Amino acid sequence: MVHGIGGMARAGVVGTGLIGGSVLLRLRDAGLDVNAWDPDPTTRRYLQEQGFACPDTVEEAVTDRDVVFLCGPLPTLPEMLCRVGVATAEECVLTDVGSTKLELAAFATAQGFGHRFVPGHPMAGADRAGITSASAALLDRAAWVLCPDPSGMAAFRRLAPLIIEAFRARLVPMSPAQHDTVVALSSHVPHLLAGALAGAVQEAPLRDAVLGLAAGSFRDGSRVAAAPAERTANMLLSNQERVIEELARVTAFLEGLAEAVRAGDVEALALQYRKAASARAALSGRRFVAGEHNSSVAGDVAAEVAYLWGLGAAGGYLSGCRVRAGTVSYVAHLPANPEQA
Repeated sequence: MVHGIGGMARAGVVGTGLIGGSVLLRLRDAGLDVNAWDPDPTTRRYLQEQGFACPDTVEEAVTDRDVVFLCGPLPTLPEMLCRVGVATAEECVLTDVGSTKLELAAFATAQGFGHRFVPGHPMAGADRAGITSASAALLDRAAWVLCPDPSGMAAFRRLAPLIIEAFRARLVPMSPAQHDTVVALSSHVPHLLAGALAGAVQEAPLRDAVLGLAAGSFRDGSRVAAAPAERTANMLLSNQERVIEELARVTAFLEGLAEAVRAGDVEALALQYRKAASARAALSGRRFVAGEHNSSVAGDVAAEVAYLWGLGAAGGYLSGCRVRAGTVSYVAHLPANPEQA
């Protein structure tokens, strides 16, 4: 593929664990020229054996790239952003796959990379880790958050087509603050709940008997407790304030359930569960209406960003982004029944 996707034919992936490795495999399948780098020498040798260009230094891996994905652990991203930013050309778009966005976005701006760094987060994963667990299919059709900013719209417009086309992603545009608030309840608190459930069983007097009778409800509810512990801890602490806020919301609802159980109140208990069931039903029954939105490349960038942030906040996503003849065209999808979405 000579011209790549969105004009980007040469990619770099820095950090090749589960997510980074899956990004790497998918970009290669999409026809891009992909370099890789990982801090672990054994992983680098493995990638070289698999036919990837994987030099010994990150600077060698990213020097001539059109786009670089930063996929290392959350605590390493600020330093790596600086190293990669210095080693790449001004035209190179930088993005990441970390599970929180606000702090890194602010850091990128403060370091002078905000105009070409687009914070990102694919909403997919597994309870495994490492390059040998990676799969080109792991991120297929995932909801993939990108955080456009008025100073970096040129970078966003170049990156969006690549994410949509290479990964067949549902691209969800949000502000970094919106993202961190939403994932606190949709992803981070569920990790706390899974850890609490599995941890309580681990400490139960009849642990083995409980595990012997564990069925779907326990397996589904505790699945992410098996994720690498340090990775989970980094994720929760990087979004500490919002996680605590949303945990309080969940705790209040749980206390309502517990109070109904203590009181033996069937109606109150059933009412709470009907309320919960409506959200669960909406998760699988969401319908969307598609439309097109056009903006001038040289027009009101703030208005364009406001439109994109509003789309994500409303539960919508993009399935197309094209820049042609001075116009950027978005194919957008909004929930058909927002109150039920």
